[in-house]
Amino acid sequence: MKARHVIDSASYGPEALKVIIQAFDEAWRDIAGNFGNDPRDVELARLKLANALLSVACEESHDVEALKNGALQAMALGYRERARRAPSTAL
Repeated sequence: MKARHVIDSASYGPEALKVIIQAFDEAWRDIAGNFGNDPRDVELARLKLANALLSVACEESHDVEALKNGALQAMALGYRERARRAPSTAL
């Protein structure tokens, strides 16, 4: 999957990468049901989660729960920003 490739190719040491992968897997379990069954939608959501996770991770990341929560917050903020910028269709 593309999302795991994004994470696996990030420049982190083996311990940090292990924590990041675990945080990704746990976060995805929490939100997977929100994205339907279309493989394209699922992969896009997984890529967004991977990028959100990498945006909050650092080499010293050792707390899976904190990384997971930070990534989910970053992802939610991204959706809010897009929704706020989208033109209103209500008349």
